Amino acid sequence: MGYLFILIVGLLAGTISGIVGTGSSIMLMPVLIYEYGPKQAVPIMAIAAVMANFARILAWWREVDWRACVAYSLPGIPAAALGARTLLALPSRAVDIAIGSFLIAMVPVRHWLARHQLKANLWHLALGGALIGYLTGIVVSTGPLSVPLFLFYGLSRGAFLATEAASSLGLYVSKSVTFERFGALNADVALKGLVAGSSLMFGAFIAKRFVLKLEPDMFRLIMDGIMIAAGLSLLWTAIIA
Repeated sequence: MGYLFILIVGLLAGTISGIVGTGSSIMLMPVLIYEYGPKQAVPIMAIAAVMANFARILAWWREVDWRACVAYSLPGIPAAALGARTLLALPSRAVDIAIGSFLIAMVPVRHWLARHQLKANLWHLALGGALIGYLTGIVVSTGPLSVPLFLFYGLSRGAFLATEAASSLGLYVSKSVTFERFGALNADVALKGLVAGSSLMFGAFIAKRFVLKLEPDMFRLIMDGIMIAAGLSLLWTAIIA
């Protein structure tokens, strides 16, 4: 039943993230923490995120902006490994509190970025990749930060989805390798990650037909709701633990 619940939530999360560019980790992570605990949930989600991003790349292959991808990924990949190593040294309760607080805090941060209508270039992508890469290693999902960064660079719709996914793929691979190197990713964890990731991949292809129909206001509303709900859920888990 646990696997079935993860598959159902993963399919929903994969579809939504395939439309708005992020959200799969935010939606699925509380379920994984409930089933397996935070220390196992983080490497499981890392495997699933690799699969989800790969699916979005396949769905929008022709629209990837490879210059933006390289600028973001080069500093982001080693930063993600450093962040993952930092995470392994933290206690489980601190992980729950950090992830929950981060998700809730990203709601006003995203609105602040949108109000200022910032424009990004390749150097901004590189700087953002280093910072977001490190945070990705620690807090599972930094989509609420990477999404506006790529949008401010000028990407939209399929080009945005493909480039953000291609850029994030290297970060999650780096994170997964670091977990494996330090013993946090064994065969059992990898299997659970493959199960969760398979539903995210299927959802990404379902989402493609809906991308052009999504209004920007609905995108913002969905993301705010997902982040607040997931953040509160993780903080509640930390409180009652």
